Amino acid sequence: MRLYRDFTSQEELDREYNPGAALPESAALIEGWAARSERARATLPCETGLRFGPSLDEYLDLYPAGPGTPLHVFVHGGYWRRFTAREHGFVAPALVGAGVSVAVLNYALCPKVTIDEIVRQVRAALAWLHAHAGRYDCDPARITLSGHSAGGHLTAMALLTDWPGDYGLPEDLVKGGLAISGLFDLAPFPYTYLQPSLQLGWDQVRRNSPILHLPPSAAPLDVAVGGAESVEFRRQSRDFHAAWQERGLDGDLLEVPDANHFTVLEELERPQSPLLASLLARARAR
Repeated sequence: MRLYRDFTSQEELDREYNPGAALPESAALIEGWAARSERARATLPCETGLRFGPSLDEYLDLYPAGPGTPLHVFVHGGYWRRFTAREHGFVAPALVGAGVSVAVLNYALCPKVTIDEIVRQVRAALAWLHAHAGRYDCDPARITLSGHSAGGHLTAMALLTDWPGDYGLPEDLVKGGLAISGLFDLAPFPYTYLQPSLQLGWDQVRRNSPILHLPPSAAPLDVAVGGAESVEFRRQSRDFHAAWQERGLDGDLLEVPDANHFTVLEELERPQSPLLASLLARARAR
């Protein structure tokens, strides 16, 4: 019996969707993220723990780059069930050095909350930043967004938001996005090792699969994936980008040769990286 596409067992799906198990060095890479993030907080101006919602998990760390600078918002990954903003401050130095302020979001995790609630929290954070950016010398008219893995999914979901209808905010609140190694079709996950944490029902899968909800108009969204990632991670990015373009929406597909699911995110630290160039171009656009 087929579970998802041509997959007939959990073992097959887990091999595609468990990047940490496939890469013994993943734990060391993540430890490096945490160490470099601690160094970023120690060396850059930083406002930590800014609360955008009522729960303790709804906070962000803000790295300002100077008065009137554009604001880039980063959403961490971890399959909606791991990590915090604190391991991901390492994405800030290159952007701040290029004159872009950075907010790294934190959100509650599954199974404490559902993916529906995580999507809501990310949208609430963006609404809060639009209202409060000026207080931190950031330009609320130049907000861009990126995310990695589950954060790539959350980035896409944020770009689908009806900002005027649901929040009374400008339709172009987010000026552009970059989804890195994102997950755009959630249908495989009820059959994987993740299900005890995610507790996904099919109503949640349908609501939270961006590929099923492409809007008639949206901000530009670039999609990035590592060339050494699993077949399914690469397919998800390619299929979503193709559907995005078929809808007449703007955005590029960026495949990073030899990058795996973890090293692809580190492209945001590399000055000559196409991913960093994509973020800076979107952030600086007027």
